[in-house]
Amino acid sequence: MSAPWQPILEDRFGFPSLRPLQEEIVTQVMAGGDALVVMPTGSGKSLCYQLPALAMEGPGTTLVFSPLIALMEDQVAALRAKGVHAQYINSTLRRKERERRYQQVAEGAYELVYATPERMQKEEFVAALESRPGGIEQAIRLLAVDEAHCITKWGHDLRPAYRDVGAFRDQLGRPPTIALTATATRLVREDIRRTLGLDEAAMPLFSAPLDRPNLRLEAQEAWDDAAKVQAIREVADALPGTGIVYFALIKDLERMASDIQRALPGRRVAIYHGKLDPDRKKAVYDEFIGAEPEDGLLLLATNAFGMGVDKPDIRFIVHAQVPGSVEAYYQEVGRAGRDGEPSRCLLLYSEDDLAIQQQFVDWQNPPLDLLLRAGQAIQANLHADFDLEELSLDIHGKRRNDPRLEYAAITLRDLGVIEPTHVLGRYRAIRPLDPSELDDEEMQDKRQRDLLRLLEVVKMARSDDVQGFVLEYFEL
Repeated sequence: MSAPWQPILEDRFGFPSLRPLQEEIVTQVMAGGDALVVMPTGSGKSLCYQLPALAMEGPGTTLVFSPLIALMEDQVAALRAKGVHAQYINSTLRRKERERRYQQVAEGAYELVYATPERMQKEEFVAALESRPGGIEQAIRLLAVDEAHCITKWGHDLRPAYRDVGAFRDQLGRPPTIALTATATRLVREDIRRTLGLDEAAMPLFSAPLDRPNLRLEAQEAWDDAAKVQAIREVADALPGTGIVYFALIKDLERMASDIQRALPGRRVAIYHGKLDPDRKKAVYDEFIGAEPEDGLLLLATNAFGMGVDKPDIRFIVHAQVPGSVEAYYQEVGRAGRDGEPSRCLLLYSEDDLAIQQQFVDWQNPPLDLLLRAGQAIQANLHADFDLEELSLDIHGKRRNDPRLEYAAITLRDLGVIEPTHVLGRYRAIRPLDPSELDDEEMQDKRQRDLLRLLEVVKMARSDDVQGFVLEYFEL
């Protein structure tokens, strides 16, 4: 006798069967249980909640919290192409369109609703759920928390709004909950469960094997650009097919691009980073996904590229500069060799690159006085919209490139002081900042945790066994 979800799997998703681990997870969730899922990107995590979302009986919809706007929009587009009634609600929408979607949520028009975690702090969103028959406690039949490592301060990408998911889950009547992430240390797993109000028995771990024997993980010193270019050339010459070279800084990527192209005249070299315009990003993405092995495409990218990318035949990944954490490193190299064929992952290490990441830590942890000055500038122009250059003018008296302001804006967004507008790069002030909302001691603790994560990257780079180091780090 086939499982109740089998026809949906075949008709909606086009798969004849699930992988063994996927089937275990789907069975758990379909039975009304909770699940903590740790699986690499591209291994089918999303299907573990999308299939139950369509197959579970009873009232309500599936709510998916995701911190990544671009990724949720891509997933909704893919689901709608399959005939699934899915929609997203985030800050990129104009108010009129958000209100229309709230109304459709209230009417039960969607099978899946994707939202950023900040939505649960919006009265209009909560009101839409309360309008459902049976009220808010019957509005959601399955809660999915994607990128669940963002819940915890022990993770590498804390999103403060995620800390309230447990309390919101209680408000929803504690529906079956599935939390998903690509990497999680023991501390991260414990904190995810604690935040959601569950223990290990109530929320069992479903984990794909972390060890991937087809990936050859290595690290070597490369003290200048010439040494890095030579190392990249050696890897690319030995492995025909598609490859990625990751950089920490856009300026270094652009500086080295011509040298890499000259060293590899037979390869097509493309560039991807966060400051490209959207049309150019899409063109490079499409070229990368569609590249055949014989095309020999080499993509030079920052970490802006990769999330949601599922290309099976990436033959090598080189980190030309050290990443900021072991978690980020393993997510990035995990994009290689998903077809099971041998792939090489080379980490190039230098002391100068370590200084770059230390600078990132400083940028990502703006000091208390800068946050307070930003809050004062915003309060003086309450309900107006602005970009970071205008905020810099208010704070510094001139327009200057202060990378800390980008992260100050993220902090204020997470606190609900500002929100992005539908215009890329612009924010809208919502309310004044209360200085008591900022805990300087906690901010200093976070900076220290970020530096300790960077220290683990240094240890990994100097290790004689990179793969062994990673396995021990995650303790799975």
